[in-house]
Amino acid sequence: MEAFSHLLEQLYFTSGNKAKAQLIADYIANTPDPDRGWAIAAMAGTLRFDFFKRNTVKKLITEHSDPALFAMSYDYVGEVSETVAHLWPYSKPTDSLPSLTEVVETFASVSKQKVSDTLANYLTVMTPAQRWALLKLGTRGLRIGVSARSIKQILADYGDKDIKEIETLWHAVHPPYVDMLRWLEGKAEKPEIENAVTFHPVMLSHPIEDSDIEAFTENTWQIENKYDGIRVQLVVKSSKAFNDRSIDSDTTNEDDPEKALFSRTGDDISHSFPDLLESVSGNMVLDGELLVIHNVEHDNNLSEGSTAQGITTGNTTSDKSDLQASSIVQPDVDTFNALQQRLNKKKPSKALQSSAPVGLIVYDALVLDGKDLTEQTLKTRRLALERWFSKTDNKRLFLSQTLTATSPESLRQLHTDVCQNRAVEGLMIKRLDSKYIPGRPKGKWFKWKRDPLVVDAVMMYAQRGHGKRSSFYSDFTFGTWENNQLLPIGKAYSGFTDEELKKLDNWVRRNAVGRFGPVREVKKELVLEVAFDAVHPSSRHKSGVALRFPRIHRIRWDKPANEADTLANVKALIES
Repeated sequence: MEAFSHLLEQLYFTSGNKAKAQLIADYIANTPDPDRGWAIAAMAGTLRFDFFKRNTVKKLITEHSDPALFAMSYDYVGEVSETVAHLWPYSKPTDSLPSLTEVVETFASVSKQKVSDTLANYLTVMTPAQRWALLKLGTRGLRIGVSARSIKQILADYGDKDIKEIETLWHAVHPPYVDMLRWLEGKAEKPEIENAVTFHPVMLSHPIEDSDIEAFTENTWQIENKYDGIRVQLVVKSSKAFNDRSIDSDTTNEDDPEKALFSRTGDDISHSFPDLLESVSGNMVLDGELLVIHNVEHDNNLSEGSTAQGITTGNTTSDKSDLQASSIVQPDVDTFNALQQRLNKKKPSKALQSSAPVGLIVYDALVLDGKDLTEQTLKTRRLALERWFSKTDNKRLFLSQTLTATSPESLRQLHTDVCQNRAVEGLMIKRLDSKYIPGRPKGKWFKWKRDPLVVDAVMMYAQRGHGKRSSFYSDFTFGTWENNQLLPIGKAYSGFTDEELKKLDNWVRRNAVGRFGPVREVKKELVLEVAFDAVHPSSRHKSGVALRFPRIHRIRWDKPANEADTLANVKALIES
């Protein structure tokens, strides 16, 4: 634990990626197993459990120190772990701290009733820096300017391997990574993952620029709708369907390894969507969009030339294959608001599964019928998918429709047309010759999202940020008018520059009229132009609405507050 704490302190005060990478590499080289593997997991964010909750830490410090002193200190520091690390009233440092592994194993096995006492004992024998490391580790709140991608690159360099090998292994191996580290050091064989149902790092797109649009040429790109759902990866290595095995809140991917559904960041979300998983079998890895789809009982195996809902797929190439003559059923897609009912449900009820049935619009295939396609071009992968869909009768999988544009002008018109559908948030534009490359390769895939919705709202409250922003008021609650009263409709903490943040912070300090702990109420005078992706009804908010991904678009220093939008204006943007 002492070496891990020292590493974090060095990383925290070190700028520059190369210098940080060298510190981590030195730690890996000089730290025994399994400590170094747990440290890697902590830095990469792959620890799958909390040792304790933030509320546990807050309750513990207020029980052992003056609550008012803690509140004032926290308000000044702006970060719980650092505040507690310095404010903890007992100090009996020891030269024999437990190892990082001992700490992990202790909290993994201790009963809930003893977590607070165990934490208190550790805090007492540690220095402030060591306490901070423990608290950050325990709440999985570690932020040291090193991304998971950087950790993978450091490991690749450490073992003189291609980072693609690390990417392939990453989600199939688990902390503390003993076998992987021994392989990197040439002391063991590469971990065997051939039969593992595991997440494969996804290929991502860049926002499109005007220059990219102007460079558009026909027959070079595949164009698709960018649906407003969640990007997922469906991994299946099974000839059995799930409907003969129940999925409950205690089932894990290890318990039932034949198939899984992952978010784009690799989180296993299988439990929330048993209706999709029970329908699939085979040996494949599909990349697609998870959505509420109301015609999931469609017949995918249509006769040649037949149509569904009057929609047919466009052509991806000029190759006149017999596959292009067949029509594919297109999904009856609902909005993201409908999908939200299904998110984070560990055990969705049958009624919810029936009222909000999910399906997958398939964009791409990494593996199909057991064959790895990632080194093939998108054109080849698409043809393979078309052949596969012509033979499948799966009711919940839909092949993404391809669209056609012949020039930059027609591409712009196509974007305007598809954005009329609120279930679509724009276009995806992908080079037909692109291989499936994890990460965000330049010039291969572009996303062209719809223009955001915008309202003028009035700042009501401000709160200090965390980390680098702990000295600034950077989190702003804003509202719109209803009967001469402001009702809050959302909170935003992004969209402004560092220079604008300084101006906003200065304005808050000069115009504060009330205080509620770390929150400042301000004069109802500053108008913020707020951009957001969608608005939907919400019983959790007094205004009755909630915004999706709100951010500050502009600061309207010039606009009187009484000219801001009304709540009725906001509600008019709700999609029925």
